[in-house]
Amino acid sequence: MTIEEHGTGVARPSPGQAGPGQPADDGPAQELDVFGQACPSRGMFAELADKWSLLILMSLAKVGEQRFSELQRSVGGVSRKMLTQSLRTLERHGLVRRTVYPQTPPRVAYDLLPLGRDLAGLVSPLGRWTERNTPQMLAVREEFDLAHDGPPAGVRGD
Repeated sequence: MTIEEHGTGVARPSPGQAGPGQPADDGPAQELDVFGQACPSRGMFAELADKWSLLILMSLAKVGEQRFSELQRSVGGVSRKMLTQSLRTLERHGLVRRTVYPQTPPRVAYDLLPLGRDLAGLVSPLGRWTERNTPQMLAVREEFDLAHDGPPAGVRGD
């Protein structure tokens, strides 16, 4: 079904699709188009594809449940502010669960929900591919920069 069919501008799951926090089944798909500028899937994709969210998902998939400080150590370079924002976004989208354990002092931990495990299963191979191919890409990038008097405008050289 398309967004226009609802007349609300909000896509609603078709019958048989997954509920909150659950991976989608292979049933009838919504007619969403991540390439469409006004499609809600485009905004969702942009929120999920930021570098911190993907690294958080990969860390939780690799290590399992972690406290905030453990996640911050695991995802090197992320600030407290960005980690908090990213975890809230992931929790809001049904990918991550925040659990407060009733003890003194309270202990808060994060882990993946089924939908988050599903996504982490897709992006973790991308992380491994990047690790394997970084030396080759760095060499090609260096050749490109030498041939073009440095990196293109607005592109970092790290």
